[in-house]
Amino acid sequence: MNVFERFQTLFVMTGIGVGLAAAQFDGVPALADRLVLPFLLVTLFATFAGMPLANLRRAFRNRRFVATTLVVNFGWNPLLAVGLGAVFLADHPALWVGLLMLLVTPCTDWYLVFTDLANGDVPLATSLLPYNLVLQLLLLPVYLALFADTLVQFRLQLLLESIVLVLVVPLTLAVAVRRGVAAFDRQQWFAATVRPRLGPVQITFLALAVAAMFASQGGLVVERPDVLVRLALPVVAFYAVNFSLGLAIGRVLDFSHEEVACFNCTVLSRNSPTALAIAVVAFPNEPLIPLALVVGPLVELPLLSAVAGLLRRFERRGWTVGERAPL
Repeated sequence: MNVFERFQTLFVMTGIGVGLAAAQFDGVPALADRLVLPFLLVTLFATFAGMPLANLRRAFRNRRFVATTLVVNFGWNPLLAVGLGAVFLADHPALWVGLLMLLVTPCTDWYLVFTDLANGDVPLATSLLPYNLVLQLLLLPVYLALFADTLVQFRLQLLLESIVLVLVVPLTLAVAVRRGVAAFDRQQWFAATVRPRLGPVQITFLALAVAAMFASQGGLVVERPDVLVRLALPVVAFYAVNFSLGLAIGRVLDFSHEEVACFNCTVLSRNSPTALAIAVVAFPNEPLIPLALVVGPLVELPLLSAVAGLLRRFERRGWTVGERAPL
């Protein structure tokens, strides 16, 4: 893990501080508002360009694991998100939609880092990336149409256009770059020189996007300091429920520790940069929705660190393997 990955939370929190400070100067909020989307597009391009897309065969060979993961990520998690929103955010519909967008989009980047920290199966986790990416692309409009239409006003066409802009465009560019590298037989150079730099680029531009987001909405943040507390409760509940569920499923299906760690990190980590980019475009008149997606990682990243530590401790005690695993 490089220094950028190790201190990702610090970078994001620094971005928040810089953004709030910059918001106090005239003209900055309007400029920052125009910079959020470009910064996020660079973040997503770096994510997609460094993402291995050639591991589908391995995923097919572990059908039980993949099927279970997809059912939890795309069947159970949306229902859990709606339930948690009803319990904690019923009087705050915009935050409820932000929570929904956060919890229904599985992570496509940093969960690999935490899988590795938890001594999980990183190649298996990598093989899930194409499924997570494609299914969230297809299903996010469905979830919002089913669950968010009664909470906030949005146009489905605008939502679809935003998904094309923030997912399809950077993904297409990333695939074009990878094919160009292959066409010129520069795979080793790309792996040794370019790919190690993509992670720092991704984290840097994510921090810049967060700074721009808080600079553009600095007044709202100052007016609504309760947003972090209101979101922390359902996010912590989401982690508690799914972590327990992951351990229980690992026991029932007799997963190895590597599979249990991979499973937990996959169903817990969320794709806040992607959801944030979509929210910025799809909900221009609901600033609390993208704000919720900015605040979400501040809660998520420390929780993922704690989960990785717990999984390592469980491994040492033999609790994540076989019949000794805790429910």
